[in-house]
Amino acid sequence: MASTSPNPAQCASRLRNSVAELARQLRSGSATPEGPSIAKLSVLGQLYRRGPCSPTTLAAHERVKLQSLTRLLAELEAEGWIERAPHPTDGRQWMLSLTADGTRRLKALMRSREAALADAIGATLDADQRALLLQACELLDGLTAALGDRASTASSS
Repeated sequence: MASTSPNPAQCASRLRNSVAELARQLRSGSATPEGPSIAKLSVLGQLYRRGPCSPTTLAAHERVKLQSLTRLLAELEAEGWIERAPHPTDGRQWMLSLTADGTRRLKALMRSREAALADAIGATLDADQRALLLQACELLDGLTAALGDRASTASSS
């Protein structure tokens, strides 16, 4: 009897498409005319998750050239989202971090998007589906960890 279970490549393609579209919806809901752009949100999210870092490190995390990030960082600083401080060991560099107001504003945006997602989940999924979604989140966390392990193994080789 032939197996009817989907192969890993089919799962990977479907998962990537679904996660990308959900992420796009969540990001575009946060990008309002008066709020930060999607590119700015990405940088702010990096600083929120990783904490203070140099522009060079931030560019590496964002996978962009430092020159591409310079203007965006200047805008974020002028808008009060981030601040610069001298690097503790390298006088040629700066450390970037979220300002207290930037953290507050970013958390408000995150709460707003999470509320919109919670509303969609409540309106779309029944209790059994919500329980299944939480199980899927555990699977996604495991996949994220496995991909992180592969990336760190590849970079140390």
